[in-house]
Amino acid sequence: MKNKLIPFLAIVLIPQIFIAVAILDKPKQMNPEVLEALKVEVGNKPKKAVDHGKLAELQKEFNSPQEVTQACLSCHTERGEELLNNHHWLWEREAFIEGRGVVYLGKKNLINNFCTGIGGSESTCNKCHAGYGWDENGFDFTQQHNMDCLVCHDNTRTYEKASGGAAGYPPVDGPFAPDYNFITANVGMPTKYNCGYCHFYSAGGNNIKHGHLEEALLNTTRDVDVHMNREGMDMSCTDCHKTQNHVMQGRYYGTASNDYNRATCTQCHGVKPHAVGKLNEHTVKVACQTCHIPTYAKVNPTKMYWDWSTACDLQDGKPYEMMDSTGRISYQSIKGTGHWESNAAPEYVWFNGQADHMLASDTITEFPVKINTLFGDYNDSKAQIWPVKIHRGKQPFDPNYQRVLKAKLWDKEPGKGGLWVDFDWEASLTEGMKLAGLPWSGEWEFVETEMYLPISHMVSPKEMALSCTDCHTREGSRLEGLTDFYMPGRDRSATVDIIGILLILGTLGGVLFHGTLRIVMARKRNQ
Repeated sequence: MKNKLIPFLAIVLIPQIFIAVAILDKPKQMNPEVLEALKVEVGNKPKKAVDHGKLAELQKEFNSPQEVTQACLSCHTERGEELLNNHHWLWEREAFIEGRGVVYLGKKNLINNFCTGIGGSESTCNKCHAGYGWDENGFDFTQQHNMDCLVCHDNTRTYEKASGGAAGYPPVDGPFAPDYNFITANVGMPTKYNCGYCHFYSAGGNNIKHGHLEEALLNTTRDVDVHMNREGMDMSCTDCHKTQNHVMQGRYYGTASNDYNRATCTQCHGVKPHAVGKLNEHTVKVACQTCHIPTYAKVNPTKMYWDWSTACDLQDGKPYEMMDSTGRISYQSIKGTGHWESNAAPEYVWFNGQADHMLASDTITEFPVKINTLFGDYNDSKAQIWPVKIHRGKQPFDPNYQRVLKAKLWDKEPGKGGLWVDFDWEASLTEGMKLAGLPWSGEWEFVETEMYLPISHMVSPKEMALSCTDCHTREGSRLEGLTDFYMPGRDRSATVDIIGILLILGTLGGVLFHGTLRIVMARKRNQ
């Protein structure tokens, strides 16, 4: 009987094991028909209907960028009105935040823990604003002629906005002064280069802020990003961030607060993208990005920590820089100490699409200070597990008012409180808080801060996506920081363990009983 039972168990159990492994390790692939339809849609780029090089309005000599804008608006008559209400123009949105009510938030008035915010440094920070002339003296957001059409629609890659206090204007002369006639003859839909001109280099350099948005995406490979892969569909930003009347789908939760008009994976892939039902069940509580972006900063490193408390150190009365072993700047007198990381593994949080933000007027109630807060938990029906980059740093705060302090970072002239010019924290904070219209006690310390940035780019090929054991394991689980729910394989529960053991024993007992019964019945038939 024993000799017959072992082969029987092998025949019954081994196929079951292989089936289970095959299901769990099956590549996370789309329906082939759906994938082919998407390739056709993305590949069907609209052709230019107008040769702008033949338009008489664009043949004249342009003496200012505003003249170019007026020429654009003379034909595209309603586009200016559309942009007047666009967050790329206003740098703020109306939002309802639980506990605050209706507020207007955006780069215009929010703080961060990179360059701390644009307040007091508009002339230099607003190089990335889609307009001309927004400096420390303010800006009239009703004037359409100050809109910068070219920064988004130049297809020549030659249009530049000047650095160092130009308030969004292009250079007037020199090698980077724009050839307006050449550029206007070659305008079109925004490309990756147009979007990346600001989003790749935010916070002062390539990939500093986001970690998953950088210049390598302009010409990348499948292992870095399957969507922007130059040998694949070579998708552009606007293929996912679809736009109508200058309203673009997408949310950057460093400034955004509400869950609407988002660009989502399910727009193209559907709510059941996998061939295996068990994987589709995961999408109820797990964002697509969690499994499909196992690492970010795949090509160039991203800044993970920014310590402002060490800024303003000088050598022989002059600012200096230090480099780390990777060739990145690890210390600058103007910015303090920075830590970089490549191929970084995300951290994970519950997120339901709603967020709150620290305002300069807010009182600090917890440490480390959350510059922004992503809402959600396991019991929230809309919340999913999301991968995030958490940028950590040290910023000045007022120990008496218990507020994060606004510093003025830049000025054209010394002696006016610009930290990057005068290297004087007291003068910088005095001017920064004066510009913010807020009181401060005259004292400052430095406080640890955190800023949460959801990750959605640098999607890996399906064979590189996370496997079951990356999360469902007792040691080193990707989700070890999320402890408000029970996860099989990661967590222990005496009740669940007992039930599991009983089920296993019951199953084995049933198999043994069935096998024994068949052997006994076979012997009786033979007799």
